[in-house]
Order: sequence, then structure tokens, then C-alpha cells
Amino acid sequence: MTPPIVLTVAGSDSGAGAGIQADLKVFAAMRLYGTSVITAITAQNTRDVRGIFPVPAEMVTEQITALTDDLPPVAVKTGMLGSTAVAEAVSVAARSGLLPNLVVDPVLISTSGRQLGVVNAIERLLPYAMVATPNRAEASAILGWTVSTPDDMAKAAGQLAATGARYVVVTGGDADADAESSADGAVDALWTGDGLRLLRGPWVDTRNTHGTGCSFSAAIAGRLALGDAVPDAVAFAKEYVARALLGAQGWELGSGHGPLDHHGWSGRDGRGSE
Repeated sequence: MTPPIVLTVAGSDSGAGAGIQADLKVFAAMRLYGTSVITAITAQNTRDVRGIFPVPAEMVTEQITALTDDLPPVAVKTGMLGSTAVAEAVSVAARSGLLPNLVVDPVLISTSGRQLGVVNAIERLLPYAMVATPNRAEASAILGWTVSTPDDMAKAAGQLAATGARYVVVTGGDADADAESSADGAVDALWTGDGLRLLRGPWVDTRNTHGTGCSFSAAIAGRLALGDAVPDAVAFAKEYVARALLGAQGWELGSGHGPLDHHGWSGRDGRGSE
């Protein structure tokens, strides 16, 4: 059976924990055919981002055109865009109908703290988003006020929906394990247009968190490609990332924020068994 095509538009992570590499792993794990448009090349590992080489906007457009001419995607996700010019190129494609079921992950800061994007670039894409998936820090940067508690996240999701995104998920997984905001587990706020839902899951205590946001948004796009309604796709993605965190909990890849277990190599319970 021919697999659905899913497209990721994002930066390349040389450490393969986030960005294009993480997205393609998620698609492969879901038995989807992943394609990619690279917006920037980064030199990074589990500790830090050492360099960023932006891809010219014209080349981003060429990649999108080449793929949509021959391998049109059923769903698309964006990650690191890097510049307003690239965001404009992607938004033109979205406005033209080339990027269906668009999931916008507004990547602004890496797990290690490096600036990866600018707010005005993200704002150009939000009106075309089926789903937007900011974490608390990204929502804070876009809205201009500090998003911290679950109540804040719920308010922020509603405000971000006013930008044009049909669904908004403000994720709380970037909270510190000992912080008050993580006391009730990993909480996400989903704005559906008909109201708000708080999605709760277990907190996974691990240093291996690199690429959680990328993987979450990629999993949503993947399930949209398979025909899920958005709330079901979000619920699946939350469970998928929790399993990937648990699976990699004991991994010792690198000395910083390590990657996730995208393929379930460690087993669903994280100990090598189902």
C-alpha cells in the first residue's frame, strides 16, 4: 500500500536529535513517506548549537516547488525557519494551497538556549496553520507576556487562536521537573475553536529531551496525513512523545540533552519489553 507523503520544512540538526532528522524519524516510525525542505544547516550536538548557516529563501522555494510538483504532501509541518525571508517564502506556498494540513511549530530557541528564529517570521505563518504548537516560552515570546501556569497556557492558546490558527496547543513539557508548573505532570492546553481542553500525562524525569517539540508537531502532522481529526492527532502525539521520552530515559548519547527513542527500540516501558 502506498504510504501517505508528509513534508517537514525545518533546519537540519547535525546531532540528529531535532529538526529535519527527528521529523523524518517520526514519519518513518509511523510508516509514512517523509520528505524535507531544509531552511538552515546547523552545527550542533547534545550540548549546544555552534553554528547556523541559513539557506537562501529562493532555494527554500525551489525545494517546495520541486516536491509539490512531483511528491505533493498530504500534511506539512514547519520547524526552524531562521529568517523573515524564509517565513515569507513558506507563507506564499501555504497561501497558494501547496501546504495542506499545516502544523506550525514556532521554533524560536533550542533546548540548549540558542536563538533559532524570530517572532515576526512565525507570525507570518500562523494564519495558515491548521495547528500551532508553541511551548510556554514560545507562546510568551509571541504574545509578549509570561506564560507559566496551566491557566496561563489556556489563556495563551485562546489568544494565539485569534491569529488565524484553527487549533492551538500550548505545551508545558518545557517546565522544570521541580517547578510548580510540572507538579501535576506534563500539561498541554488545546484550543479547539469550540473551547479548551487540558491534556495531562505523566512527567518523565530525564535529561534526554532534545527534539520533543519537533517530534510532537511531526507526530501531529503524521496523524493528520492518516486522516485523524486534530484532537485525536494531538492526543496521539502526546502519547508518542511520552513513550519516546521513557524509552530514552536511560540512554547515554552525548553529555547534554540527549535524543528521544523515536522507534521504540527500548520497548514501551523503557526496559526493553512491550
